[in-house]
Amino acid sequence: MTEFLDRFFDPLALALVFGGTLLATIVSATRTDLGRGIAALVPLLRARPETDGRAAAQAVLRIRHLSEYKGIVSADRVKTPIDFVHRAACRLARAEGSATFETWAREEIEDRRARHHSAISLWRHAADVAPAMGMIGTVIGLVAMFARMNDPAAMGPAMAVAMLTTLYGLLFAFALAGPIAARLERLSEAECRWQTRTVERLLALARAEDEAFGPSLKLRRAG
Repeated sequence: MTEFLDRFFDPLALALVFGGTLLATIVSATRTDLGRGIAALVPLLRARPETDGRAAAQAVLRIRHLSEYKGIVSADRVKTPIDFVHRAACRLARAEGSATFETWAREEIEDRRARHHSAISLWRHAADVAPAMGMIGTVIGLVAMFARMNDPAAMGPAMAVAMLTTLYGLLFAFALAGPIAARLERLSEAECRWQTRTVERLLALARAEDEAFGPSLKLRRAG
């Protein structure tokens, strides 16, 4: 078994594919994009958007119940482990009206989508580049093989590089980088959905208070 697996390992082929893909990705991305792409590997396994969405919905219910008695100025008193909901509640409590909160919420979600997109794009780019690096390695291996046609013993390693670089490129693209990008995209969509629902519910509370108190709302908050 070990001998069989050894046939599929070649340091030069690995260096050509993984090193080339890494270099191309670094050159094409900004430092911020690289940081986000690497940082995204943490929520890749830990993120639970469905659970967060349910927790957010419960927090919104508590905020609504509390606001019925003390107004949404007390929204930040509701405790929740979800960071986005906590920040939204604090912003809602300090906002001078529904329009102010709506502007913050729209910009916040747009920024989150942009950050997610940069991380997803990084991994999609790596998935696109890897097969090309495999083909480059294949060409290099074939050139080395043809240059040693008079030495059959030297043709084997060159042929191995030619074949294994293609294999490594396909594996990296379709078994690693591609699936990572696809999962990050699904997690991003799920997260943005529950965050949008949360904002819409909080915004409805803010608008209801605007209608109830009108121009005096800012004075109530300041007091």
